[in-house]
Amino acid sequence: MAELLAARDNATHGDMVEVRLDGVADLDVAGVLQGRRVPVVVTCRPTWEGGQFEGSEDSRSRILDRALEGGAEFVDVEWRALSQSTSAGFAEVIRRDPVRVVVSSHDFDGVPADLDDRVRAMRSLGAGAIKVAVMASRLTDTLPLKRIAAEGDAIVIGMGEAGVPSRLLAAHYGSRWTYAGNAVAPGQMPAERMADDFHFFRVEPTTRIFGVVGTSALHSLSPVMHNAAFEAAGIDAVYVPLRAASFEDFLSYASAMGVEGVSVTIPFKLDALRAASRSSSLTQSVGAANTLRRDGEGWEATNTDVEGFLAPLDAVFGARLRGARAAVLGAGGAARAVVAALVARGSLVTVYARRSEQAQDVARSFGTDHGVWPPSPGSWDVLVNCTPVGGAGRRGESPLSREDVAGPLVYDLTYGTGPSALLRDAREAGCLTIDGLPMLIAQAERQFEWWTGQRPEPGVMADALRRRINVSAETDTRATETRRHGVHS
Repeated sequence: MAELLAARDNATHGDMVEVRLDGVADLDVAGVLQGRRVPVVVTCRPTWEGGQFEGSEDSRSRILDRALEGGAEFVDVEWRALSQSTSAGFAEVIRRDPVRVVVSSHDFDGVPADLDDRVRAMRSLGAGAIKVAVMASRLTDTLPLKRIAAEGDAIVIGMGEAGVPSRLLAAHYGSRWTYAGNAVAPGQMPAERMADDFHFFRVEPTTRIFGVVGTSALHSLSPVMHNAAFEAAGIDAVYVPLRAASFEDFLSYASAMGVEGVSVTIPFKLDALRAASRSSSLTQSVGAANTLRRDGEGWEATNTDVEGFLAPLDAVFGARLRGARAAVLGAGGAARAVVAALVARGSLVTVYARRSEQAQDVARSFGTDHGVWPPSPGSWDVLVNCTPVGGAGRRGESPLSREDVAGPLVYDLTYGTGPSALLRDAREAGCLTIDGLPMLIAQAERQFEWWTGQRPEPGVMADALRRRINVSAETDTRATETRRHGVHS
């Protein structure tokens, strides 16, 4: 109880707190409600619905009934509990005060085939609200939730990474509220991050939607930058991660939700160009797009990676790029932009990829050379890592062995907390180094201007990114200390 009450009172970013009574050893229902600062939803979730309560259904219904009697603003009753032979107690909970009862359904396996029938059955019970949570494997899995919420009585949630937009865009889905927390449920994120990084409390049904689409969109730092820039410019817009199962999945979702523009990342940069009805000549020459915007004629594509890549490189290497030997690691959309930029600067480019046919294809497109993986030490003046190795979740990995890192400059397009393994090896070898953050900022500034017609406030994106990285570093440190002392939360 002491831990539960402390957690309740420390949840200061929300309008309401869900208090989970399952798993509390010394439960005192009246004590849960005393001294609360904000309204509460009282839940006592059984093991068969993903919770920890192992007692009888009769005792569980009595707990919820006592919570209603004690003045809880809402209690949550599982729809499946109401369909069982022991449901009399739960039906009585609804009869006591239906307005304060939420009938909920959670499907951790996907979107049930009988979803519409299930929703009708839930509504027929007479509770004041229903809650429908489904596991989303695709962005489009969340679209039925918007239809369900249209009647105004539903809380709808897409669980999992693909379901995150349903939480951040709850106002667009029509959900009565949504849930934040420290990953208690799949895809859930802390309330502080929803408020600070995604400006959740300012998002209305009319707020314009932008985002980053990719298979690792949740690890992107782009939302921090773009949302800060929208706020500084006074633009009513939000930028969210869109974890798509395929590019067709994104296109269908974007059409249904009215998404106006996106940053495009691995592995969809070639798909983005193919999907566009119009594109700049630079984008066509690169053969990949990292940015889309939509108008009445469909999607238009551009590529801000070229300018974004060159901005920090010009600052440290400048005129030395002409005639410099450049080794490019990778053969995806980012690599194509890098090769185009280096060729434009007069560098002698060689493309390397673990799959030699991909390296040959990129090299052929730009009239450059390809080499056998890995590049030999001393064979390059500038080495650029365009592979995902070293990115989020892989900072300790390097695309090259330490012995292969030897040359004047190493540019790693990945970014994260602290230097990547490749950059650490490069610094030990005496190389100049650049990580992916300056490029990320430079290309994002150009995206913002292309979408909005105005430049972002000077330094606003860099400052927001710096704050976010510092917070992440502090969080990592605290997590390390917590593990060291054997404390878990």
